[in-house]
Order: sequence, then C-alpha cells, then structure tokens
Amino acid sequence: MSATELVGFAAAILGTVCWLPQVVKTWRSRAVDDLSWATNLLLFATVTMWLSYGLIKRDAPLILSNIVAVLSIGAILVAKLRWGRR
Repeated sequence: MSATELVGFAAAILGTVCWLPQVVKTWRSRAVDDLSWATNLLLFATVTMWLSYGLIKRDAPLILSNIVAVLSIGAILVAKLRWGRR
C-alpha cells in the first residue's frame, strides 16, 4: 500500500468515525429537534456524491468512508423523521 493510500484511509477513518458519536447520541436520546434538516440533507447529498465519485474512480478509501458516512447521516435523518416534531 502506498503512502498516498495510507493517508487516504487515515482521512477516511477519521472523517467517518467523527459521525458515529452523533448517531449513537441521537438514537439513544431521541432528541432531534436541534438537528438541522437543511444541514443534514445537504451533507447526505454531498457524501452520496462523493460515494458515486469514489465508485467511478474505484477509490477504496472514498468508497468505504462514504458508505459509512451515508449510513450514519441516513440514520440521523431517519431519527429526525421518527422523533422530530410533527
């Protein structure tokens, strides 16, 4: 594995792990009213596009990190739908 790939994987791990505490906290507390729809939808669109780009380029760090990011942000959006104000 090249140094470039190692940096890519390190960035991918750090960039995706940072969302996991928010997902866990959101699902445990069910407190979603302070979470912004606009921010999370834009972020979901962004990571979905990065995932698409990674798939096109066949870039493993981009693919793996953005799969985790799509799932994490998707979980936050689902929580917002389930427990948000109606």
